[in-house]
Amino acid sequence: MRTSTSAAAILLTLALAFVACLGDARLTVERRAGEVVAMRTLAAQLGLTDLALFTEARYTRHPSQADLHSAFQDHPLALEHFPSGSLIVPHHEILDRETTAPD
Repeated sequence: MRTSTSAAAILLTLALAFVACLGDARLTVERRAGEVVAMRTLAAQLGLTDLALFTEARYTRHPSQADLHSAFQDHPLALEHFPSGSLIVPHHEILDRETTAPD
């Protein structure tokens, strides 16, 4: 058997496996539609807020409630040592108010 024939057979097998994965994902979504509705209802009843996207750094767990300076705990020029920190930045609003210094 030629090398190109075996390479084509491997590529065809991988393409068929990919199509089978897509078909399985489609069937799984259809089968679990009722479960998704039940989970959304439960989350609404319990008053759950945000989805925890990552488990590493506390400023990437709940981006809407992140501490703006927690990424720089060691010092301001510290390198990011959590991979999720490069995928998401802390969400914050610009504060337009000023604090007053105590007398």
